[in-house]
Amino acid sequence: MNKLLNSIKIHKSDVEPLPYAVYSSVFEQRLLNVPIVKPMLIAVLSGDKQLDGEQQLTCSAGQFVFLSNSPTTSMRNIPIGSQYCALLIEFEISDFEGIKLNQTQSYGLCFGEICSRLSACLAQFVEWAHIAPPAMWAMRRKEIVHLLFQLGHSNIAGLVHSHSLSNQIHLVIANDQELDVTIESLCQRFAMSESTLRRKLKAEGITLQDIKDQVRLGQGLHLLQSTRKSIGMIANVCGYQSQSRFSERFKYRFGLTPSQLRKTQMAVSGENLTV
Repeated sequence: MNKLLNSIKIHKSDVEPLPYAVYSSVFEQRLLNVPIVKPMLIAVLSGDKQLDGEQQLTCSAGQFVFLSNSPTTSMRNIPIGSQYCALLIEFEISDFEGIKLNQTQSYGLCFGEICSRLSACLAQFVEWAHIAPPAMWAMRRKEIVHLLFQLGHSNIAGLVHSHSLSNQIHLVIANDQELDVTIESLCQRFAMSESTLRRKLKAEGITLQDIKDQVRLGQGLHLLQSTRKSIGMIANVCGYQSQSRFSERFKYRFGLTPSQLRKTQMAVSGENLTV
């Protein structure tokens, strides 16, 4: 994994957007209700990642877990030695084209070792992201999916689940830079009346406001984990007019405040962790 680690160190950047993220901490992070809206590959480079709930699993350094686009999950990021560090890549459903999807059996995750071939492929993906235009990023994501399939991880064909209405709306809102999609525009997009849209969401046990909060807080979690932006700036980017309101909603969802999360990323000296 040395090549992968070196690629991440060389290309470490706060520039957004990138098709991957690096999350790291020097103290344990326990996060509740983390939204997993798109299939996500998590390659653990140091420390342990523990998944709680129905999908209990410990993923250690040198291993990966590929999560499906499923409901939210709770997890712990546990430093071993000096830190916890992981590479995260979100995938689109279209990235699985060319693989015969398993429509009869679905899986919540795919788990395995980061072999030399997969490590080299991930390192190339990190390097490619900084020289290729975004329109070409999908090519490399597809390579990762197909390589995993060829390496024997055939159950990734069961990771792609059909999108619920709430999941589709989440994606629409997440792709809107202002995070301010109206119910009128959603009704037009999905060709249904407001009452039908609300009724379908109620049947899924969620409201439109819940989805908007999920998107905003999910973005806040990502920015706190992957950038050094101030909490106040992140609150503003996520559509919260006050940092205190953002912190309140963040703690209610994830189980800790943004300040508490930031402290897990900082050494005793107060310096931010470098990968």
